Amino acid sequence: MTRPTTRRIELRMRKPWFALYWGVKPTVVIDGRGQPTQWGVGTWQVPADETVTIGAYLFNRVWRFGAAEFALAAEHPASLEYAAPALPFLPGRIEPARAVDSPSTGSSRRPRPAPRS
Repeated sequence: MTRPTTRRIELRMRKPWFALYWGVKPTVVIDGRGQPTQWGVGTWQVPADETVTIGAYLFNRVWRFGAAEFALAAEHPASLEYAAPALPFLPGRIEPARAVDSPSTGSSRRPRPAPRS
């Protein structure tokens, strides 16, 4: 019996600095199975050779909000970022994570565009 190949992905759960909700924790959904999580960085094991649907949402004991999904294929990077909305009726966003400059500063920057000639 052969074991299925897997890979570990990193998912950064980012809350905006100004959010009109408090005490809300995110839930990660991988192929339909929900798992409560915390804000910050977490890792999950997923199949390496299949497309996996990664989702996230917030729940405030009354309704779900901030839902987002990403179809993670084998060629995608192993690091994703969930950006929660600032308002409790807007959608969230999941996309490949940006590169982090250094672990000591924790700052992240987007690459500069090439100069036009």
